[in-house]
Amino acid sequence: MRDDRAIRLTAWVHGRVQGVGFRWWTRSRALELDLVGSASNLRDGRVEVVAEGTREACESLLAALRGGETPGHVDQVVERWSEATGKPTSFIER
Repeated sequence: MRDDRAIRLTAWVHGRVQGVGFRWWTRSRALELDLVGSASNLRDGRVEVVAEGTREACESLLAALRGGETPGHVDQVVERWSEATGKPTSFIER
């Protein structure tokens, strides 16, 4: 049985992920999956991805982040799951 309730994924992506089109690529994948949220550069070189939508869509985005087809080079993705806030209305790059 599919669970269509909204959930929130926060993922911190480690590696060479700034200045290589990573946030744009992430936004494109998220929009394809009907997710809302953001992809933001952090001062320490990571990218923080926040996505809300179905669990299935969020898991698909997480798999893409770890899948090896991203711009740059991903060393590690740390994830946290929580309840959706319903605040984001689109997916933006910050």
